[in-house]
Amino acid sequence: MKKMLKKTLLATSCAAALGGMGTAVQAADWLMLQGAEDYHTAGRAKVWGFIQAQYQHDASDAGTSPNAGLYVPPKMIGPDLDSQSAFNINRARIGVRGTGMPIDSNVNYFFLVEFGNNAITNPGNSFAKITDASITLNHFKDIARVRAGQFKIPMAEEIYQGIALFDYVNFTAGTNQLLLERVPNRNYTGNTPPQSLPVGTSLNGFTDSVAAARGIGAQLFNTVKVAPDWEVGYSFMAENGNGINSSDNDKNKDYHLYVNATKIFSGAGPRRQDWKTFAWYTTGDRFIDGSNDSVHNPVEYERKRYGVGTKYYKLPFRVSAEWIKAEGVIFQGPDKPSFCLLGPCTVAGGPGPNHSFSGLNSDAEATSWYIEGGYLIPNTKWELDLRYAKFNRMDNQTPTSFGPFTNVTPEVEFTELTLGVQYHVNRKTRLTLNISKNEAEAVTFASGAGPNSNLDGVDNRYALQLTHIF
Repeated sequence: MKKMLKKTLLATSCAAALGGMGTAVQAADWLMLQGAEDYHTAGRAKVWGFIQAQYQHDASDAGTSPNAGLYVPPKMIGPDLDSQSAFNINRARIGVRGTGMPIDSNVNYFFLVEFGNNAITNPGNSFAKITDASITLNHFKDIARVRAGQFKIPMAEEIYQGIALFDYVNFTAGTNQLLLERVPNRNYTGNTPPQSLPVGTSLNGFTDSVAAARGIGAQLFNTVKVAPDWEVGYSFMAENGNGINSSDNDKNKDYHLYVNATKIFSGAGPRRQDWKTFAWYTTGDRFIDGSNDSVHNPVEYERKRYGVGTKYYKLPFRVSAEWIKAEGVIFQGPDKPSFCLLGPCTVAGGPGPNHSFSGLNSDAEATSWYIEGGYLIPNTKWELDLRYAKFNRMDNQTPTSFGPFTNVTPEVEFTELTLGVQYHVNRKTRLTLNISKNEAEAVTFASGAGPNSNLDGVDNRYALQLTHIF
């Protein structure tokens, strides 16, 4: 009985890796925690999950003339985008994971379903969506492991880590717009104009779920100890590149490469104290119908994302920083489902004057970075967090003329400073308060002109979230 109890507790600890333990997050080995099980201790089936209930309020002002009294998505609360304040069950996930023991302990599986109200379930008012369903073969674990199915793509730490352990309520603007990825509508869909309150027309023009940094494919990965306190990890993944719960829509595949090196200080599993440095690269193609000509005529665009980062965690401190670069298929907002910034991408008969402003060009680029840190006050349940983030969208375009404006570009700069406080009620329950000072500006337009007639007034956002893991 003692041996069984010990194994059960160890299995619970391992299975809680993705669900989290309600303590400060750290640079854990997410390759192994999400893709593999400890075959010595894992059970056949471990049911687990988490719930996040939240309240958010956005204090942004409406647009200015000619959009006086109107609102755009950066000033609204998602996923519905019809209010500036809302309660929400942001995430409610339940899953099961384990091994094939005693048949074969070298095979493990991972299954997770989302029931919350977010960009995964909100399109089409879905009751629930499968987020993860994968099988891992560990028969040659000293060399490589093979994982197949639908699961998270190894990339930036902010989005790759277990979301229940995330120290903030909202992602940075760069991660939200460049890595979550909205799957393009099959047919051309026009921009949704700014809306007055109460919102009459939905500001979310996408019909499919957000990809949620996941894909359906196969992965070759492993983590190897190279010294008693050092390990290196790698991953190579090929997947459809067409979002979740869907088959491929073209002959192309997305390819992802990820590597990391980690200095281990103490502990193990999701609460390990360590210092991880990592780099990643992803490339693929997207077919997007950007022609407003009533004909389904999608064009293939190349999409690249890559970045580097580092994360240090040694009680009572945590410090991390990441830099992300994007090329092609730059997301312009949920109200622009054909990725057009200031107007239709094209018009009947060929490219229109706004084509260079669409974010679809092969040379369209964006850059994002952040630095953040946390301090877990010793001998208390309180944690203090601070994050500064910068995101420059379409930051490489040549100045041109647009309507009455000359020498302008579509570059928009997003700046965010977030102050956070966490209270850890217990190991599996915590309360998170964030106060974010947000700014957004079309940098080559005067205040109140062009896109700034909508972006002026972007301001503070207040978020309170209660997380419980089971």
